[in-house]
Amino acid sequence: MRVVISEFISLDGVVQAPGGSQEDTDGGFAHGGWSHPYFDPEVVGGAFTKGLENAEALLYGRRTYLTMAAAWPERAGDPFADRLNALKKYVVSDTLGDDELTWNNTERIPGSQAVARIRELRAAPGGDLAMMGSPTLVRTLIAEGLVDELQLIVMPVLLGGGKSVFPADGAKRPFELVSSVTGGTGVQVCVYRPAAEGAEGL
Repeated sequence: MRVVISEFISLDGVVQAPGGSQEDTDGGFAHGGWSHPYFDPEVVGGAFTKGLENAEALLYGRRTYLTMAAAWPERAGDPFADRLNALKKYVVSDTLGDDELTWNNTERIPGSQAVARIRELRAAPGGDLAMMGSPTLVRTLIAEGLVDELQLIVMPVLLGGGKSVFPADGAKRPFELVSSVTGGTGVQVCVYRPAAEGAEGL
């Protein structure tokens, strides 16, 4: 299984709370819902639809899981929602109880086991293990070299600070640009994969 990450991201690298004002106010973040003016249904919507078609399972951190679990089950009847609701879900958390795993087909992975378990899933046959949001978990997976594809939905806005998915450990990690599509709102959907050793800049 490939680990494929999709993130709404600002020009200054912020991924925090793109979907709603109260989604994540940690650190006093005041720009929740910032992605909406730049959402291009054809370009961005198409990228997510394609990603979901290739997915065999979904992977989330606790906060993103709870946000998604509260929103998508009630949208049954829409093809995208039906696909999302049917897929296997994994949520990494040490605090969620079984009664909070309300979204269909969900399995909890304890935080201490996350890297090892995701490494196992990545080594197993199957489609993509798709992720969105979950910046803390994504940061860990990038640092551990467990990300096979990074789809950045780059919005033309600066947010002045907030959560990032990129490790700040001083390590160099070259990626190669696989594709880039620009929407009418100025959004760009850029797909990156880790570059082969020594292949950067070629």
